[in-house]
Amino acid sequence: MSREGIDHALRKLREDRDRISASLLDLDGHQGSRLLEGARLTGETWRRWEDAKSRMTTLWALFDVYQTVLDTATELRERSPRPDAATLIELSGLLAGRSVELPDGEIPLQDRTLLGPSERRVTLDEAVAMMSDAYEFVAGEIAAADSAWTALLLPLEEVEGCWRETARLAHSLDGTRHPELDRVGRELTSLGRVVRTDPLSLVRDGRPDTTRLDRVRAALTSLGDELAGVARMRDEYDELVARVLASIEEIESTERRAREAHATALAKIHTPNLPAPSRGLGTALRDRLAALERLREAGRWVEMAGRFAELERAADEALERVRGDLRLSAGLLDRRGELRGRLEAYRAKAARLGLIEDERLTELYGQAHDVLWTAPCDLRRATTVLTEFQRALRACENETRTRR
Repeated sequence: MSREGIDHALRKLREDRDRISASLLDLDGHQGSRLLEGARLTGETWRRWEDAKSRMTTLWALFDVYQTVLDTATELRERSPRPDAATLIELSGLLAGRSVELPDGEIPLQDRTLLGPSERRVTLDEAVAMMSDAYEFVAGEIAAADSAWTALLLPLEEVEGCWRETARLAHSLDGTRHPELDRVGRELTSLGRVVRTDPLSLVRDGRPDTTRLDRVRAALTSLGDELAGVARMRDEYDELVARVLASIEEIESTERRAREAHATALAKIHTPNLPAPSRGLGTALRDRLAALERLREAGRWVEMAGRFAELERAADEALERVRGDLRLSAGLLDRRGELRGRLEAYRAKAARLGLIEDERLTELYGQAHDVLWTAPCDLRRATTVLTEFQRALRACENETRTRR
């Protein structure tokens, strides 16, 4: 190499060294690197970080050797303002030859043999290429871990905060442990340990997998809603009890009316298959409400909430049942009244048409009247006779129109 070539090479190499030094310092000071150094790593993250640290150690050692060669060449050039041929040869060897002795353990694969490395020296350019490969590997591992922590730590802390709030709410309600909340807490603790010590094990296809965290969040949301409902029930308990008592009173009142309607229907309507109405539903509900009151006095709100919801459902079902009983019996009496009304309406129509003296109509009217005003009333027979009366009336009406 000429003197000008050597000077040009030295300038370029010194610029490269400064850039490499700055990059290595940035890598050492990177937030992800500090997190990895300070964390108690496990699993895949520990394995990959150990590998990266080893590569980083070799990288620094290789840079030191690289810098030593460059310093030696710079010092030699500064001692020889007008280098002779021997100096130029020595400088050329340092700058372009295999002047960099590799640190232990860092021998390129292509320079290895079955019996060991065939060459432990590389050129400065080759050393830069090796440092670049090592740098990219280490930077990639740091970036991967940092990305995983960035994506997982904040959501994890949010979910942990949610669990603490939910646990406080559960404790304020009954002071006892909530089995489902405890189970979610154990899952969250396990997941938190993985996120903090082995985030790379949660990376799938280059992206952090939040499936487990999402499941815990969903479970906590459900529990939180449930416990919030329990808290509302505690705060509004008197109003809720008053509402249930009103339902029970309506059930008892409807039960009485259904029994009375049933007794009347049996006396006045021929209906051998009429089922007996329900009895004691209101009393049973009052007993269940009294049992809930004991839970309230003991402050067992979580247990009470489930039972209170069951009581409300039972009250709704009981009310619908007794209303059905009332409709069934009262409906028979209403049906008799409807048939009576229709019979009188048809008779009035016959009178308007001047058919009140018609023998056939008079006979059918008498039959229907006897059936409808006789206890117990056969509603099927009454319906049949009334239908015959209606048909006869229509026939007479048509005949009268034809004569006109």
